[in-house]
Amino acid sequence: MNYYSTNGNAPLASLEKAVVKGLAEDRGLYMPERIEKLPKAFFEDISSMSFQDIAYNVASNFFGEDVDEDALQDIVYDTLSFDCPVVKVTDNIYTLELFHGPTLAFKDVGARFMARLLGYFLRRKSSGKTVNVLVATSGDTGSAVANGFLGVEGIHVYVLYPKGKVSPIQECQFTTLGKNITAIEVDGVFDDCQTLVKSAFMDKELNNHMMLTSANSINVARFLPQAFYYFNAYARLSTQLSTSNSDLVMCVPSGNFGNICAALFGHEMGLPIKRFIAANNANDVFYNYLQTGKYEPRPSIQTLANAMDVGDPSNFARIYDLYGKSHERISTLISGAKYQDEQIAETMRQCYSETGYILDPHGACGYRALQEGLKDGEIGVFCETAHPAKFKEKVDDILGIDIEIPARLKAFMEGEKQSVEMTKDFTDFKRFLMQQ
Repeated sequence: MNYYSTNGNAPLASLEKAVVKGLAEDRGLYMPERIEKLPKAFFEDISSMSFQDIAYNVASNFFGEDVDEDALQDIVYDTLSFDCPVVKVTDNIYTLELFHGPTLAFKDVGARFMARLLGYFLRRKSSGKTVNVLVATSGDTGSAVANGFLGVEGIHVYVLYPKGKVSPIQECQFTTLGKNITAIEVDGVFDDCQTLVKSAFMDKELNNHMMLTSANSINVARFLPQAFYYFNAYARLSTQLSTSNSDLVMCVPSGNFGNICAALFGHEMGLPIKRFIAANNANDVFYNYLQTGKYEPRPSIQTLANAMDVGDPSNFARIYDLYGKSHERISTLISGAKYQDEQIAETMRQCYSETGYILDPHGACGYRALQEGLKDGEIGVFCETAHPAKFKEKVDDILGIDIEIPARLKAFMEGEKQSVEMTKDFTDFKRFLMQQ
C-alpha cells in the first residue's frame, strides 16, 4: 500500500519509506491511501480470539501487503507479550488498562511494534548504515521508545524532553539506559521538543549527514498499532454489549492525539464504537476546535496530567484529513471534555473513595468525561494510559496513600542519570547531531 502526505505536496511513499522517513518531504504526516473494512466474520468470532490473534488480523489489514506474513505475525506476537485488560470500575464504566507493558504505559505497544518493524526493514536492506530515531516526549513516549529500541542493532535513539516537566520516574526510564539511547534535556516545553524534531527532518544538510526517522506518533508504525487494543476492548465487552443491547463509547485522554487517531482508524475498519470522547486537560486546542470549527494552536501549559501538555497536536492533521476536513463529520463522531488540575484531583479522590480504583491523572480525565457524558443505553470505556505509580508524588499527595512502586519501575530509579542539556534553538540541536 502507498502512503500520501496530509499536506498533499510530496510523492507517494511505500510503507518502508513512510516508516524510515517518519515525516513526508513537505512536512506532512503519512496516511494510507485506503482503509479496508475487516470482514463480518472477524467481528462474529472476535470474542473468542486472543489479543494477539485479534491484533494480527488488524495488522494484516494495515501492513499485510508490505510485510511477509510470517514476519508480521512474529512482530505482532513479540510486541504483545503482555495483556491490555478491560476492568470494571462502575456499572457502566470500564477502564482499558494500557500499563501492563515493560514501561507501564500505553505507548509500549506502538513503540515495540515500530522497533520490530524498523528492524525488519533494516535486515532486508542490510545497508550497514545507522538509523537515528528522534523522539520528542512529554512523558511516557520517551520511556516506551527508548526501551522498545534498547540494544537494537543499527538504530540509535535520541529522546528530547522538556527540562523539569516530566515526572521523576518517567525521566529515570529513559535517562538511565545508556547504550544506543541518548537523552536530551531541552530548556523549553514539549512543543519546543517536537519543533526541533520536525525541523531536523526538514534540514537537508543534516539528512545528508545521517539517516533520520521519528518514533513519535507522527510515524505510521507508532500510531497505527495502537488500534490493536481498541479491538481487544470491544472483544472483551462484545457479549455484554449484545446482551444488554448497549452501545460502546470510547473515551481517550488526548495530548498529541495519536492514540485516539488509531481508534478512529479502527472505527473506519468497522470497529463498532458508537462515538468517541477526547478528554483534555487545560490544553484544550482540540476541544475549542470542536466548539468553533477553528483550529488555533498555542503554547502548551504545564498541568497535573503532564503527558497531555500539548498545544499543537500533530495528529490533528490526520483526523482532519480522515474526515475530509469536515468539522461537521468530526464533531458528530467526537465530542470533547476538558478539566483543570483541581477537577482532575477531585476526580481521583472521588473514584478512589467510591470504587477503590486508583486513577492516574490522565485516566482521571477519561473517567470524569464518561461520568458526565454517558447517555442511557451506553457503556463507556476510558483508557488508563499509565500506571499511577509513574506519578507517585502526585497520586500519593492527592489520595493520601503510599502507592507501591512496581519492581520494573524501581529498577529504572536505581540507574544513574545520563542526559545532554540543550537550548530550544535548532542551531544548537543541529550542531550537536552533526557531531555524532
